[in-house]
Amino acid sequence: MLSLWHYSHADMIEINITNQTLKHRGKTYLISSAKNGLGEIEGSFCTPTGRFKIAEKIGDGLTSGAILVGRKPTGEIYSPSLRQQYPYRDWILTRILWLDGVEVHNQNTKARYIYIHGTPDEIPMGVRGSKGCIRMHNQDVIELFNLVQTGEDVAIIKR
Repeated sequence: MLSLWHYSHADMIEINITNQTLKHRGKTYLISSAKNGLGEIEGSFCTPTGRFKIAEKIGDGLTSGAILVGRKPTGEIYSPSLRQQYPYRDWILTRILWLDGVEVHNQNTKARYIYIHGTPDEIPMGVRGSKGCIRMHNQDVIELFNLVQTGEDVAIIKR
């Protein structure tokens, strides 16, 4: 599997699937990766591995908890009552960092709509549970969003 040593540099976002963590500029955040594990196959709902770039930053200035569908804000703010109304929705909230794979095995990442994005704050972090994306609590994804630039390097590894 991939070695962080091989990819590491100061400004890179480093996502460790085993630890369910994201590290950037010395700060560590808990995340939630795919419930189905690791993989690059379309429709697998798995988290891809390897090297990536941030292709797009979406949601600058949105309120924490803003709901995005198809990468567009709906005008709604997430609430527990909306969750009860739509219990099976994969909530994409607050900010999106859209990933683009830069290795042969993960070049379909952008087409698979794999993001780092916000999620309801009651969703547990540190455990796998997403449909392929990297989930973060809303304040964490806002902080990260404000620190990174389009084109910045990302590595998703399993140690």
